[in-house]
Amino acid sequence: MPLAPLPDRAVVAVTGADASSFLQGLLTCNVETLPAGEARLGALLSPQGKILFDFLVSRAPDGFHLDTARDRVADLVKRLTLYKLRAQVAVTGLPLAVVAGWGVDAPSPTLRDGRLAALGWRLHAPEGEAPAADADAAAYAAHRIGLGVPEGGTDFAFGDAFPHEALMDQLGGVDFTKGCYVGQEVVSRMQHRGTARTRIVPLVYRDGDAAPSGEPVTAGERSLGQTGSRAGARGLAMLRIDRLGEALAAGETVSAGGRAVEVEKPGFASFAWPV
Repeated sequence: MPLAPLPDRAVVAVTGADASSFLQGLLTCNVETLPAGEARLGALLSPQGKILFDFLVSRAPDGFHLDTARDRVADLVKRLTLYKLRAQVAVTGLPLAVVAGWGVDAPSPTLRDGRLAALGWRLHAPEGEAPAADADAAAYAAHRIGLGVPEGGTDFAFGDAFPHEALMDQLGGVDFTKGCYVGQEVVSRMQHRGTARTRIVPLVYRDGDAAPSGEPVTAGERSLGQTGSRAGARGLAMLRIDRLGEALAAGETVSAGGRAVEVEKPGFASFAWPV
């Protein structure tokens, strides 16, 4: 049962009588159907449908907790507060540490990761009171990358990616039936027209370690995208899937940072794949 502290994560609380309706009208995910004990992927988008913040949302006794990037907490609190208007809600950062675990025998109380069962669970504990760890953030990153699950700020830039590109539609992060939220029209149009040509997908390097983040992914003279996070001989990359299909049909070798790679479809994904 690996247990790893995630020092780059923190928790924002949204509390008050209107917390549920407030978040329901802003976020991509459905908070009204969120069961206790689950951490559900969600995002706050720009009006143009780009991801400004992503997080794992869970219920709390007095509202909701948003497990998000630590360096984005102040900006997230500020942005949510701008939307508050007359809603009876309070938005605050909490002094909680975030711990991730995977494998079997989850400790109690934990939050199951709603993105993918194999990712494991999350634990929020007062800083200095988290359970003893037997792994680190790098081990968790390798686990996440091995499963093909992207992370905001590493595999895509905030303000620059649509939910479909970040696989949020594949990982339970977008509810297409709940009604309006910020950026909803753009996301729904991409869903119904099938116009999501760019996706984050796993790369397997044939020889040696994965290329660093930000390296070009090419096939012949085609530009496919660029690399994201990496661990050992595996990595993630945001690629144009249509161009990948053309390259594979032409028998071209795909390279990332000048290193030959195999491109995989994530095991949990249901979108069309060009092979």
